[in-house]
Parts: sequence; structure tokens; C-alpha cells
Amino acid sequence: MPSEIRSPRLAVLIDADNTSAKIADGLFEEIAKIGEASVRRIYGDFSNARSKAWADILAKHAIIPQQQFAYTTGKNASDITLVIDAMDLLHSGRFDGFCLVSSDSDFTRLASRIREHGIDVFGFGEQKTPESFRQACRKFVYTENLRGGAPNSQDAAARPNSLQSPEAVTPLIKKVIAQMESEDGWVSLGEVGTHLVNLASDFDPRTYGSRKLSDLVRKTNAFEIDKPNGGAGGSLRIRVKPAAEPAPKRRSSRKPAAASE
Repeated sequence: MPSEIRSPRLAVLIDADNTSAKIADGLFEEIAKIGEASVRRIYGDFSNARSKAWADILAKHAIIPQQQFAYTTGKNASDITLVIDAMDLLHSGRFDGFCLVSSDSDFTRLASRIREHGIDVFGFGEQKTPESFRQACRKFVYTENLRGGAPNSQDAAARPNSLQSPEAVTPLIKKVIAQMESEDGWVSLGEVGTHLVNLASDFDPRTYGSRKLSDLVRKTNAFEIDKPNGGAGGSLRIRVKPAAEPAPKRRSSRKPAAASE
């Protein structure tokens, strides 16, 4: 019998000191889109009120806590333990990817080191996460997008500071289209999505209040959308809307004044 195709094995490592427990449900729903969370560990001082909220939901998501008491102020034993575990798991050769859940730039070198081994790293953190860590990951997901499911009008009202306007992404999409070779300007929307993530690891339509890339492209009102074969089985294509031609100048209907005698 043919062997069953298995989802990518993932190691999920959570920094409890820099991650809210409120994103837990959305986090593991998002990770399930990538692969199988074979290892689920969380690091922190769970005697601390800041991390205690995680202790109440560990069983629900089968997360193994790694308790680290803060014996010395200013020394983060949790971060050190997470890095040591990550390297042990990396060298075991059993995983296809790592999910690092933190908004701390201290994990930038860890993400880079894992990727040097040809293993994908998926980062999860708040929008305040430094760019160095975001770009060290193959893909970075803002945890603001993981609260309460897909964005809609109610979500937008609930978290106005975390959403950006659709127009803000227009220059980035135009840049991607310009880099893609096309004789007539039309490019596959799916390929545009792939290039967007490669160019900006933190790109996510939900950041702009849209569930899908196609919805976001429509909201920008800056691109033409086409579905080949009359919409039957073809993938969407997009291109930049041509610039509007300036309206022709109206000729004056006034007759020139007669010359005085």
C-alpha cells in the first residue's frame, strides 16, 4: 500500500513572557494550516502573574510547560532554555519547520541559524516586533490577526490601531508585479501572493482588514482583475490599472474681439 502523505512536522516554541495567552486558539488554528504541531512547548515563569494566564489553557492545547524561575533580575532564563531546546530539536533531524512565538528580537539569530540548515521558520508576534526578527523568518504572522478569527467590520472597529488601510499595500503589490515578467501586464494572483511573502515575510491580507488576497486587491481599487476561461477553473489574474488620460482641453467658444478702427 502507498505510504500516507504526512503533513510537515513542526516544533512550536512559545515565549510566555512576550506572548498573550489570548491568541492561543488562533495560534494553533494558524499553525494547523502549515503542518502538524508535533512538539508544543512554552517557556516562562508561571508563578508570575503575567504568565499565569497560560497555565490555565495548557491542557486544552497539549502544551508542555518549561518552568523557569526568575532567580536574578535582568537574566532571562526562559529565552536561554528555549534556544537550547530549539538547537537540540534542530539537530535531531526530525522536524520540517519551527514556529517561534515571541515579539522579542533576541530570537533573530536563532531563526537565522535554523534557516541556515534549510529548515523553515514561522514567526508569530505583535506588530511591535523588531524588523530583524520578522525578516529572519520565512513568514511572520502578527498575533493581532489571530484574535477572534477573520477580520470583518466588527473586528476593524474593535482593533483600529492594528489595521492598515488597503491603499497602504498598493505600492508593494505594484513592486511585485513590476518584478514579474509579463508581456501584457497580466500576472497570476497566486504567484503575486508567493512573491509578496518572499519580499515581505510579514505580509498578511488580514493586516489590511481582508480575509483573502483577492479581497484586498479589490479594495485597493488600483488593479484590474480577470479570470480566464470565463471563470471556469482558471486562476485569477491581475494587472495595474492604466493611468487615466487627461481630459482634452476645451476650446474657448468666445469670438476674438474686433479690432478697433
